[in-house]
Amino acid sequence: MTAAAPDGSSPTRTDVELHPRRHTGTWVTMLVASLASLYASFVLAIDALRIAENPNVDLGCNINTVISCGTVAGSWQSQLLGFPNALLGLVAEPVVSTIAVASQAGVRFPRWFMVAAQVVYTIGFVFAYWLFQQAMFEIGALCPWCLLVTLATTLVFFEMTRINILDRNLSLPPRVQGALESAVRWNLDILGVVVWILVLALAVVLKYGSALFG
Repeated sequence: MTAAAPDGSSPTRTDVELHPRRHTGTWVTMLVASLASLYASFVLAIDALRIAENPNVDLGCNINTVISCGTVAGSWQSQLLGFPNALLGLVAEPVVSTIAVASQAGVRFPRWFMVAAQVVYTIGFVFAYWLFQQAMFEIGALCPWCLLVTLATTLVFFEMTRINILDRNLSLPPRVQGALESAVRWNLDILGVVVWILVLALAVVLKYGSALFG
């Protein structure tokens, strides 16, 4: 954009707008969640290399028949695109962290950029839950690091959606936009996330029960 200097001199051109800090709690949550997911992705990537070198390697998170990173990592779902899924996290999460830090510093990215980020992360969100469903009902084992990625992805997705709703970036119909803004301002989205995470935890316990600790 172009902005005139206070003294009337030639305007300067910048690629992003600088605004007072907004959504502080949301950006901090996004940053912490993305860093947690990045760390988990790094551990999973290292484990994938160890398994490639020695398929019988005993990983530290192979606790029992249910909590078993090795079982999950040995499935075809763990390399759906022909390489370890963890590499996607190593690429995506630094971008999320950068957006969170820059925004907290006062940068406001263009609408098209935030919409693109929403679309890409929505795909990642769906992919994360597809993997969770596969682990629960097809593979029959859970990986703690994968669960951390799922949790972090959930938090980032909902926080990014919250910001895009409040900043009116999604070009929604007025009635839908108004309803979503009201829900967000009443923190109903936060309540929804908490309930959702509790439901997932309950689903895991109901399915595996005492086998989780056996």
